[in-house]
Amino acid sequence: MSIKTLTLNGVATIEIARPEKKNAITQAMYSAMAEALTAANSDPAVRAVLITGQPGIFTSGNDLEDFMARPPRDADAPVFQFMQALLACEKPVIAAVNGAAIGIGTTMLLHCDLVYVADDARLAMPFVALGLVPEFGSSLVVPKLMGHARAAEKLLLGDPMTGAEALEFGIANAVLPAAEVAAHARRMAERFNGLAPAAVRASKKLMRAPGLAELQRVIQEEAELFGQRLRSPEAMEAFQAFFQKRAPDFSKFE
Repeated sequence: MSIKTLTLNGVATIEIARPEKKNAITQAMYSAMAEALTAANSDPAVRAVLITGQPGIFTSGNDLEDFMARPPRDADAPVFQFMQALLACEKPVIAAVNGAAIGIGTTMLLHCDLVYVADDARLAMPFVALGLVPEFGSSLVVPKLMGHARAAEKLLLGDPMTGAEALEFGIANAVLPAAEVAAHARRMAERFNGLAPAAVRASKKLMRAPGLAELQRVIQEEAELFGQRLRSPEAMEAFQAFFQKRAPDFSKFE
């Protein structure tokens, strides 16, 4: 298993630990993360959840080979179970990001409560480049955070963000030297040990409630389109080009 979990001093850590594959996430890994989030949410000893990757890499996004072999088709797919578990987590979720955070590596951050990124972080959402569409509510949240014009650069063109830009756009709370990110994120997570847990949960619920119905609707719409796009000729060309290490040729598509 490439997901490691540990609960220590009130913090449930979920570590993406597949560095030999640049922390690419498989369906089994999504299932493990969903289970870990659900368990942490129901464990009274847990006051906060910390999601982290490896030194130099948060995640390169979906493992495309695994994704193509078992594409998500409905709400029971592991990737959607992970999304729903993250949205449903009543406790604070903190992310520590080193290096690349690609695709869902970036979109999951939109639903964390505190995000700390390294000065070498590189966040990107290259869905269109793969013949796909944005997911996990990013088509709603990203334009709200940075405006349509800058969101178009990130979601349509797939331009990456630096850690400093993630801070500027309101995705991250702070940018730190790479060697300090994990420890800082853990210190912030442990601060919840000194706070009233029910008050924290109630406050998070109040903060999330106004836009939750709209967010859930958009995530569902994105998921349906994402599933359609996975089977499209454009996506097939993009995936073949990826595995053949060449640029995709979209000139024949309208």
